[in-house]
Amino acid sequence: MDLTLFRSLLAVAEHGAITDAASALGLSQSALSRRIDQLEEALGAPLLERVGRGVALTAIGQIVVEEGKLLVQRHDRLRSRIQQHLRLDAGVVRIGGGATAVGFLLPGAIARFRKQHPDVVFQVKEAGSREIETAVGSEALELGIVTLPTRTRELEERLLTRDRIVLVASKDHPLARRKRLDAHALRGQSLVGFEAGSAIRWLIDAALREAQVEMNVVMELRSVAAILQMVETTGSLAFVSELSVLSEQPRRGRAVVPLSVRGLEIQRELALISQRGRSLSPAARAFSESLEPSPEGRPPAR
Repeated sequence: MDLTLFRSLLAVAEHGAITDAASALGLSQSALSRRIDQLEEALGAPLLERVGRGVALTAIGQIVVEEGKLLVQRHDRLRSRIQQHLRLDAGVVRIGGGATAVGFLLPGAIARFRKQHPDVVFQVKEAGSREIETAVGSEALELGIVTLPTRTRELEERLLTRDRIVLVASKDHPLARRKRLDAHALRGQSLVGFEAGSAIRWLIDAALREAQVEMNVVMELRSVAAILQMVETTGSLAFVSELSVLSEQPRRGRAVVPLSVRGLEIQRELALISQRGRSLSPAARAFSESLEPSPEGRPPAR
């Protein structure tokens, strides 16, 4: 039902006369009377009765005014909230990614976005690429940053960056003294690996198999920071994102250093995903558009 009719009745109830209410609404008296007639016809009951020079609400009219106030308030509140979201004065961005995305790609991008839109809230999930794909597919998340390729055609993909996976060691590790290594030098070395089944672990294992190198995986972790800490303290090696190494080196004072390995090049593509054919919320769409592709391997930024 047209809320204009309810607003018209509320104005009459407030002013106590058709003439005064019409003036307040910027209508002619006859136009306002037609609106009241339309509302009475729609509800099937008289709402006003004449009293002296003015009008008064009938018993049913009083009920309609009470409920009509609530309807108008709810409608106005709904429109206000919609406008807040469209202006990005409110909103939620539900996004997820792996350790590199959550730890090194998203923090700067979120900080820049919230500087312009401080009332937008971010809900960030850290998990493996396959789990993030599932969450986006089920609409638990609107956006995800995952390692390509994805497993389903139900997702929109946009390349964000190409990320080299590099071997790292503590600065006092024997291999760290060599300027360049051959892949066979890694045979039997202790390795701190990502969780089995993760997309990045699959890439690393595939590259080692192709190079005919078998390493000794001594522990498996999800967190990049935890892996780097283990490399520092246990003397093991690890393969991690070059982005994470570049970000962590200033804080760690180069306690962990990358090693150059001849014949072992590992690279992955990180993409922004969303569900194909579904509209994003205004906040998620704006954040998605703020992420510029950076194929050269630098974190995407705007």
